[in-house]
Amino acid sequence: MTHAAKSPLGKAIAYCLKHWDGLTKFLNDGRLEIDNNLTEQQIKPFVIGRKNFMFACTVAGAHALCVHFSLVRTAKAHGLDPYRYYAEVLEVLPTCRTVEDYEKLGSTVITVVHKTALFSA
Repeated sequence: MTHAAKSPLGKAIAYCLKHWDGLTKFLNDGRLEIDNNLTEQQIKPFVIGRKNFMFACTVAGAHALCVHFSLVRTAKAHGLDPYRYYAEVLEVLPTCRTVEDYEKLGSTVITVVHKTALFSA
């Protein structure tokens, strides 16, 4: 059975053939997932909030939203309470004086918030 190249099935087959290497990459590397469900779950809050971003009004407002979401996603990625993580970052941030201080900030805050969560549980 043959299918016209312009038909929906023909287009789907042409797409698969064109991207075959990428579509089968996970077969050669066990670290790769067969789908991107995890990534889609992680970006879902951004997709839902997309319309809200239009109301940032300024570049500075959009930048602030990006920083906010980055802090929240970092906390969640490390299994931390976003509120505690955010509060700790805001408390420690003013003490940073050098580039090295800022670079250490992430791991320091994660450690502090994790220990706080362990002792308060």
